Formats: sequence, C-alpha cells, structure tokens
Amino acid sequence: MKRCFMKTQSFIIVFLLLLLVLNVSCLGQETESTVAPMEKTEKEALYSTIQGFVGNWWNGSDLYPDPCGWTPIQGVDCDVVDGLWYVTGLSIGPIHDNYPSCTEDSEFRSHLFEFKHLKTLSFYSCFVSPNNHGKSISSLNWGKLGGSLEYLEFRENPGLTGRIPQGFGEIMKLQSLVLLENGLSGALPINLGNLVSLRRLVLAGNRFTGEIPASLGNLTKLLIFDSSRNNLTGVLPNTIGGMSSLLKLDLSNNFLSGKLPNEIGNLRTLTLLDLRNNKFSGGLTQSLQEMISLEEMILSNNPIGGNLMGFKWENLQNLVTLDLSKTGLTGEVPESIGELKRLRFLGLNNNNLIGNLSPKLADLPSLSAVRLNGNNFSGELKFSKWFYEKMGRRFGAWSNPNLCYAVELLSTSNVPVGVKPCREKLSYLNIDSGAKLDTDESVAQTSGSTAVRLKASLLCCTFDGSWCGLGVQKIVVVLFLMSFIL
Repeated sequence: MKRCFMKTQSFIIVFLLLLLVLNVSCLGQETESTVAPMEKTEKEALYSTIQGFVGNWWNGSDLYPDPCGWTPIQGVDCDVVDGLWYVTGLSIGPIHDNYPSCTEDSEFRSHLFEFKHLKTLSFYSCFVSPNNHGKSISSLNWGKLGGSLEYLEFRENPGLTGRIPQGFGEIMKLQSLVLLENGLSGALPINLGNLVSLRRLVLAGNRFTGEIPASLGNLTKLLIFDSSRNNLTGVLPNTIGGMSSLLKLDLSNNFLSGKLPNEIGNLRTLTLLDLRNNKFSGGLTQSLQEMISLEEMILSNNPIGGNLMGFKWENLQNLVTLDLSKTGLTGEVPESIGELKRLRFLGLNNNNLIGNLSPKLADLPSLSAVRLNGNNFSGELKFSKWFYEKMGRRFGAWSNPNLCYAVELLSTSNVPVGVKPCREKLSYLNIDSGAKLDTDESVAQTSGSTAVRLKASLLCCTFDGSWCGLGVQKIVVVLFLMSFIL
C-alpha cells in the first residue's frame, strides 16, 4: 500500500509540474502579444495601404486599434522582430467572406513600400472592372521590398492592365511571382532573369506579347514556369535548357513558332511539357527522348510534321499522357510506343499516319483512352473483344477508310465506332476453257458459277467501290453469253 501511495504521489507531482510549465508558456505568449508594441510608422503604413484599396470609409485606427494583437485584421500576418510587431503578410481582396471588397478607385499608395519585413503580398479579385481604362501596377519603389518580399501574387484581376513594372526585377529575394488571369499586356521584362531565387513563375491568362526573354535561362532554381494563354511570339530560346530544376513547363495557347531547341532535352527533371496550340514546326526534336522524368507530353495542334520512327520512345518510361494530335505527323506508328507501360492517354488523331496498328497497344496495362481517328491506317485491327469492352467509346479510330475490324466481333455490341467490319474476298470460280456446254447440267453449272460470280462482284462492289466498274462489266458479259446459250 505504501509503495502504491508513493507512486500516486509522484504522478501527482509530475502532473502539477507539467501544468505549471504549460501555464508559464501560455503566459509568456500572452505577455508577448499584449506587451509587444507595433512600431508607429508600421501601423500607419498598414492603415493607409488597406484604405487605398478598400476606400476612405475604412477607418483602421478605430476598427482595429491593435492590428497585430487583440484586434487582428483579416488578411494581415504579423511577427515580432526585436521586440516590435511588424507586418509580414498582406492579402488584399475578398479572400474571406467578411473581408471588404476593393473599391473601383483602388490605388497603390506609397505606404505599401514602407513595410520593413513584408514577406508575402497578394491581390485577389481586387481590380475587377476596367471601365474603359484599367488600373496599372505602380511602377515605383518595388525595389524597396527587395530585402524581404518572397511571394508576390496578382490573381483574377481583369481590371489590372498595363505592363509588368521593371521594379519586379529588383525584388531579389522573390521566390514566387504569380500574375494569373489579369489584364496585363506588353513584353516580358528582361530583368526577370535577375530573380535567381525564383522557384515559381506563373504569367498565365494575360495578354503578354513579344518573345520569351533569353535571360530567363538564368533561373536555375525555377520549378514551375507557366506562361500559357497569352499572345507570345517568336522561338523558344536555347537558354531554356538553363532551367535545369524545372518540373513543369506550360507555354500552351500562344503563337510560338520554329523548331524546338535541342537544349530542351537538358530538362531532365521535367514532368509536364505542354506546348499545345502554338505554331512549332520542324519535326520532333530528338533530345525530347532524353527527358526521362517526363509524365505528360502535350504538343497537339502544332504543324510539327515529321514522323515517329527513329525516336526512342522506350526511354520515356514515366510517360502517362502522350498527345500528338493534329501535328502533321506522317509514316507509321513504331512498336516501341507499346512499351510505355504507364501510358494512360495516347492521342495521335488528325494526322497523316499510315500502316497497320500494332496489337501491342492493347497490352498496355494502364491505357484508358486512345485517339487514332482521322488518319490513313489500314488493315485489320487485331485487338481483342475484351479490349473493346474495356475502352468503349474511349477508343477512337473512325475516319480511317482502309481500316477494319474482325468479322467475329459482328455478333457483339463492342465494336470500334465508325470502323467497318473486314469481309473475306470471295474468289471467282474459274471456268475451264476446254469444258463443253452441250448438256443442261453444263448450263446449270455455268449458271451456278455465274450466280456465284455475280454475288462476288456485288459483294466486292459494296466493300470497295474501286471494284465496281470491273464487277459490273463482267456481269454484263456473262449475261450476254447466256442469252445465246439459252
């Protein structure tokens, strides 16, 4: 009993000590939050900056007298530095339901650039109405944030127009620059290549024009580069190979042209390559086969041309999506594509491909959609009934006039849409030139053979229109001879 009592007493003592430690910790945090003041100029800069975007009606000093303490502001993050509160994050726009929307007269006040420790700055759906003339991003003082700002975002601001300020290229600590779905235009600043700490560069959904600056090749730490849905022109610079850490490259829906540079093969860590809906030409660059980490290769709707042969498709074992539709490809489909065991989508439609299709395609374990329509494939599709049941309408092979499927599948409902069944050619019965037709039996035999020949001619005519002229001609000759015999 005594031993049990001592154990219980020890447990109570440990429990009380634990409560004491937790209480001191919480008290310390509360004391820090309560006692730590906010620098006056920092507080005034915060009130003025927010007021510039939401309107003069917003009186921050009355609504939020302690913005980093007991009256926090939605969208404002703070941290204690050297015993004082400073703003480290600022989000402008209706990010939360209770956050005020931006006014049509929103403005970038100079106080925005006075934050000494600002790391994150974002604008979401703040500039929404161009009203014949949109708001432009302030071109002044961005360099003053260069010592602290790491994340800068403008998302879904259709009323935000004009060019990217040159000052963005002076924010040297910037790791993420996102300018997504705004109304921005003009050329991409060359000095964006100075942002050597950048890991994410998203410029999609704007109206940018001109060429991709060669200086972007300096961004060796960049992981994501998305400049899709713009009006960019020119060739892809050779310096693209300098982005050696890149994981995702999306330049789709632009007007880029020329041959893909060989240096693109240096992007050995790339998982997504999306260049669809451009004007690239000159055939498939051989260095693409060196991009061994690639999971999605989407080059559709480009006049690339060339063929698929001589390309080591078996190198791309991580490939999940291969879309080369409407790229002007010619020649046959190599069997090596059938070795891409992780492939789920294969798009080769609307090209000028020819030849027979390898049955190895049906053996790909992950394949869920195949588009082969709009080519000149020929011969019999040697895929199993199970394959057609599995794929259904996700297997597209229509608009290949010389392609057919096995007659055995006619009894099932799972046949490739828009593809005709193969029919065995019926050979004509030869009539011995030395045979005598002086008996009724001979006439009957001749009539029977004629009927067979007539049936064969009609079948051939229905299967292949090019035989029709020859078939009809033979029928007429046979009927003419029979009229004399009978």
